[in-house]
Amino acid sequence: MIISFVLVSDKRRKTVLQRLGIKQLPESIRKNRVDRPENRPVWVHALSVGEVLSSIELVKGLKAGLNRRNIVFSVSTKTGFEIASKLLKEHVDSIFYFPYDFLISVKHIVRQVDPGLVLIVESDIWPNFLSEMEKREVPVILVNARLSERSFSGYSKIPFFSKRLFSFFTKICVQSGEDALRFSLLGIPSNKIIITGNIKFDQEYDLVPETEIEKLKQIMHIKPYQKILLAGSTHKGEEEIICDAVARVKKKFPSLFLIITPRDPERAESVCRICKAAGFFAVTMSDIENIEPDAEIDAIIVDKIGVLRRLYALADMAFIGGSLVKSGGHNPLEPAAYSKPVMFGRDMSDFRDIAYLLVESGGAVRVEDAESIYSVVSKLLADDRKAGEMGNKALKVFNANKGAVSKTLNAVEWIIR
Repeated sequence: MIISFVLVSDKRRKTVLQRLGIKQLPESIRKNRVDRPENRPVWVHALSVGEVLSSIELVKGLKAGLNRRNIVFSVSTKTGFEIASKLLKEHVDSIFYFPYDFLISVKHIVRQVDPGLVLIVESDIWPNFLSEMEKREVPVILVNARLSERSFSGYSKIPFFSKRLFSFFTKICVQSGEDALRFSLLGIPSNKIIITGNIKFDQEYDLVPETEIEKLKQIMHIKPYQKILLAGSTHKGEEEIICDAVARVKKKFPSLFLIITPRDPERAESVCRICKAAGFFAVTMSDIENIEPDAEIDAIIVDKIGVLRRLYALADMAFIGGSLVKSGGHNPLEPAAYSKPVMFGRDMSDFRDIAYLLVESGGAVRVEDAESIYSVVSKLLADDRKAGEMGNKALKVFNANKGAVSKTLNAVEWIIR
């Protein structure tokens, strides 16, 4: 059944051989294997793009503090692999795909990697893999762990399985006291749980020079007087709402420029059609070079991987996708780090604490539909001072909550020393 599901998806089809363990792992893994157990590599695993981005500073810290050890890095998705290959290749010894949770696949890949320690970032928890680590007496740490109310409710219905699953972990580094309580209620001993905070606050965001911002605007046909709304990591069902709101806003502020970055870049063409149906002159980012220099574009749909962060630096305000539909939202710290006013919908369950801090500080607002997006965007466009204050409050939240990576590294060092 799982294999049938995988083969239906083009993206999953491209990774199936690696994840089944049929395709060889990188040569560097085989070369770096050593016989002494204390020198076995540290294996860091991140599910997809968001977890990869979260783990960058953690990996750098591991590299600096564990220089005698190799660090190998795995992902589960094609887009995650692309981002990891781009951002982590200088900091890890190998990047590869995490195995499907079939015993034969797990055993084959684990035997080749031969880890001395495993760190799983946030999620992607699989019983056969964890059981194999227990048999091999390899400590496993769950990093940046959280348990939403929905997840906790689900795990509570199968208490024996849940307790056994999480008991495989040597340590569970949780984001908050509320997460710690929920793990405890599942029967996990308190001495296994450490409150470290959220490592997303420790992500580094390079300042984008003004010259680069101006160059990007020229490439994207954005005029100096235009304000930019960036809708990042949007999901199906959200773009119609955003376009409806922007169409209304443009009646009062006709120069508003819209950038939409779908969570799945392969949806870019369909999103472009949605924008055109709303009456916008819309193009994909890949097609910009084919547009006449003096063309008046209303919207650009981003169909490229790895550019969203820098586009937040370009924007005047940001909407966080995955929040108007039930998808848990995406990372609102990305625009906050660039001092941008932030909007998101009701469902930010995957970023519950961050969303709460941003709203409480006044750095973000919740929106529910096209009408509320229209209202917020209109107010921000009409009052530059208010928009600036809101962005500064978002930045303060980002800067005030750092330190989780350091606490996580302390937990790692305690286990392996």
